[in-house]
Amino acid sequence: MPRLFLSMGAALAAAAMAGLTACSEKQQGPVVVSVIGTPQQLAQPLRDVLSPASKLILESTAQGLVAFDAQGDVLPALAQRWIVQDDGRSYIFRLRRIRWPNGAPIKADDVAFLLKNRIAANLALDITGDLAAIEDVTAMTGEVLEIRLSTPRPYLLQMLAQPQMAITRRDGGTGPYRKEKRPEAWFLRPIVEDDGSEDTPIPPWENRVVRAERASMAIVRFRAGLAALVLGGRYSDLPLLKLADLDNRVVRIDPAQGLFGLAVVASDPFLNDDGVRSAINMAIDRDQLPAAFALGGWAATDRLLTQQLDLPRAPIPPAWADATIDDRRAAARNAIAQWSSANGAVPVLRIALPKGSGSKLLYTLIAADLSRIGVPSRQVDLNADADLRLVDEVAAYDSALWYLGRVGCARKVHCDPVSQERLQEAGLATTTADMQARLAEAEQLTVAHNGYIALGAPVRWSLVARRLTGFAPSARARHPLNQLFRTTN
Repeated sequence: MPRLFLSMGAALAAAAMAGLTACSEKQQGPVVVSVIGTPQQLAQPLRDVLSPASKLILESTAQGLVAFDAQGDVLPALAQRWIVQDDGRSYIFRLRRIRWPNGAPIKADDVAFLLKNRIAANLALDITGDLAAIEDVTAMTGEVLEIRLSTPRPYLLQMLAQPQMAITRRDGGTGPYRKEKRPEAWFLRPIVEDDGSEDTPIPPWENRVVRAERASMAIVRFRAGLAALVLGGRYSDLPLLKLADLDNRVVRIDPAQGLFGLAVVASDPFLNDDGVRSAINMAIDRDQLPAAFALGGWAATDRLLTQQLDLPRAPIPPAWADATIDDRRAAARNAIAQWSSANGAVPVLRIALPKGSGSKLLYTLIAADLSRIGVPSRQVDLNADADLRLVDEVAAYDSALWYLGRVGCARKVHCDPVSQERLQEAGLATTTADMQARLAEAEQLTVAHNGYIALGAPVRWSLVARRLTGFAPSARARHPLNQLFRTTN
């Protein structure tokens, strides 16, 4: 920790030596944004579409038919309006008048072709969700296209608003900004609508300067006044905020919904034992997490789903949910002792977490809980061979299908095969009642299997200068750069 503190202090001094712009200039000039990530993620976002930096540059320069607003609600983007027909199986979109970077007008057949490519790519990567229900995307006229579904999907617009559904091609995307490479950053200029009016000068404050860098440097830049916004913060970098001694008013925590927990990703005699997986799940004390990370309001949980969503009933809790932590640990110790008596020494569990001081803290807490029941462990890199691997994702859309799919057999998580069958049946269901019944069965089996160890809601934080009056907490953890001020831009 002392080394980190000294390096941050040295960086602050270096930033100050570089010189700060005057307050009036910062108020009038482009908004400087630091996103936690790498320059390559900004330069080639489609290669790492789930990173904060890639998502930010995609939603800024290559919007989809719809997008998320500052609160996380769906709003028009490339499509100016739409209608839903045929009991939810047909979505018809009318496009805005906008041009490609080369000046050619964007037509519905262009968008249909590119959207089908994005759907295929996301299905292959299994990252966007239940896109298999989309049967076809066709241009009806030059400015109108239709998306046909095999079964109704009430959350289709949320799926289409994901940054990885961006409409883009080699020479650029559909806005709302055009990007230009600058040394160590990207300059973003708003696209002016093709409304036939004469060009008007763009006020400097409507432009954006975006760079990707590690969390420590982004925090330093913000504290020094060289950036007005830091995006992409996760739990792994939370301890850095305390070291930086920032005003609490500039730290914004998103009310993000999704998954934050450990997935069982190994299949061996130890983890194949139902009693062992249950013991590991019940041994962890979630209540210690918010205090350990000094994050008030963090929703720690032992539930896979914390909301009913499209289930026909409330989510099912683990069988041991009402027991005290002492009783849970006693039962867990007994289960591990029984396995050891029958099989020999308990193996060392490899727990895969991302880099960062927050991960070290999280591992320390989990390792202590596991040690109390007789299970040794060690931390490994997130992508290394592991027994337990962190799942840290914001929900793409509001359905139990998303949650169950993210911790199911298709994602190589230790699972109940019958639950996977029920989940697939839910995806193919042609009626709401049938889908809900299959989802309920899949959720019950998944919870009982203990292949996913829920810890809490995903943590997403930002640093926001007070002048950015349009910034708002978002359940989607998305913060459009063209909505940073309450005035329209």
